[in-house]
Amino acid sequence: MTLHRNLIAGDWVEGTNASDNINPSNTGDVVGQFAQADAAATEQAIDAAVAASHAWARSPIQQRHDILAAASAEIMARKEELGRLLSREEGKTLAEGIGETIRAAQVFDFFAGECLRLSGEKIASTRPGLEVEITREPVGVVGIITPWNFPIAIPAWKIAPALCYGNTIVFKPAGLVPGCAWALVDILKKAGLPDGVLNLVMGSGGTVGETILSSTKINAVTFTGSVATGAHVAAKCSATMKKYQLEMGGKNPLVVLDDADLATAVDVAVNGAFFSTGQRCTASSRLIVTEGIHDKFVKAMSDRIGTLKVDDALAEGTEIGPVVDENQLKQDMDYLEIGRKEGAKLIGGDRLTLSKDGYYMKPALFTETTNDMRINREEIFGPVASVIRVKDYDEALAVANDTSFGLSSGIATTSLKLASDFKRNAEAGMVMVNLPTAGVDYHVPFGGRKGSSYGPREQGRYAAEFYTTVKTAYIQP
Repeated sequence: MTLHRNLIAGDWVEGTNASDNINPSNTGDVVGQFAQADAAATEQAIDAAVAASHAWARSPIQQRHDILAAASAEIMARKEELGRLLSREEGKTLAEGIGETIRAAQVFDFFAGECLRLSGEKIASTRPGLEVEITREPVGVVGIITPWNFPIAIPAWKIAPALCYGNTIVFKPAGLVPGCAWALVDILKKAGLPDGVLNLVMGSGGTVGETILSSTKINAVTFTGSVATGAHVAAKCSATMKKYQLEMGGKNPLVVLDDADLATAVDVAVNGAFFSTGQRCTASSRLIVTEGIHDKFVKAMSDRIGTLKVDDALAEGTEIGPVVDENQLKQDMDYLEIGRKEGAKLIGGDRLTLSKDGYYMKPALFTETTNDMRINREEIFGPVASVIRVKDYDEALAVANDTSFGLSSGIATTSLKLASDFKRNAEAGMVMVNLPTAGVDYHVPFGGRKGSSYGPREQGRYAAEFYTTVKTAYIQP
């Protein structure tokens, strides 16, 4: 089996050992072997990024554009191959895997264009005869730490702007999904990226991640992952005065009002709660439903769950693939038991035994829940959602906002008045009306409030806020 190595200073480097990448749809299938970096190799990667930083920060914008555009074209040309790899290593359905790959290509294409739109300001000074220029410069060496649930899209929307704005990178992908990360880095290397500008170090968070966080040579860290790890990242970065950006959890509400179109509400809820096996920080995990439509909604959801096909991610007709690994499946099952003990009624949620040994479970829907239950306070990160019955819109809005998270929030309604009020008063970074809470376009800002996010938004032009620093210069002609 081919060993996939780390990339340091332009060279493919072996690690201290190698890790098997296991297919969660078929645990007997090894996707590949990937080298594991130690602290010394991570330090070498950091030094390589530092050495390349000056030249890349001053590289021609046309060069940056051409590299990112070439990467975008290559990703798009290989979307079926890369999408299949993604589905095989993470467990998304093939359609979702290909869709995510296309998203990555679009992100690189967008930031290729942004390379040519770098701009500043020239303004008058309050002092006669002086000119003022305000420009953006690269922040320097960026540590990128990505999660397993979007193996190519999240690395893309961090790497592309970092390169666009002239930063060098030390990139640590999640250990469960190194395949897409390796392929993406290989594509960028072949697109002409200079040695040392992008360095890939695969390995554990305790070794590779801690080395990145502790290094005084890293200028900024962008992280997507759990709340607990995000808090640790913040503490470590603060200790060394690094700039940092955190995207963490969500306990996203979908409000369903009496006047909602029932079919629309069910489609939105099923997509938001269960697609991608519910393993999205934007998933609709709290379904807040008003009294008049509650029983009809629960019945329709129960019927729909019974028809959803759970199977191998690559099998034709699969709507929901496996959970990513045994640990995540155990966490999901533990929360089902917690919900039962709290008095909630459970529909679905069975662990499934299929023809191939994998981490399969039937989507789970809790009913008769209250917002103070643990299953409605803590992020489960699986195909599990809860229904919370409320009296009216005012109570629904209050319950929707009663959470320590604030990433995405949705509403199903035919009332323009209530939709407008919800958009204004939902305490979330992203609001959806008659749409799933999961999914935003590649050119718009992504991020939330409260415990969900910290720092500038990701994606679109707002990415410049994190990946650049502002300089003010005075000139006396």
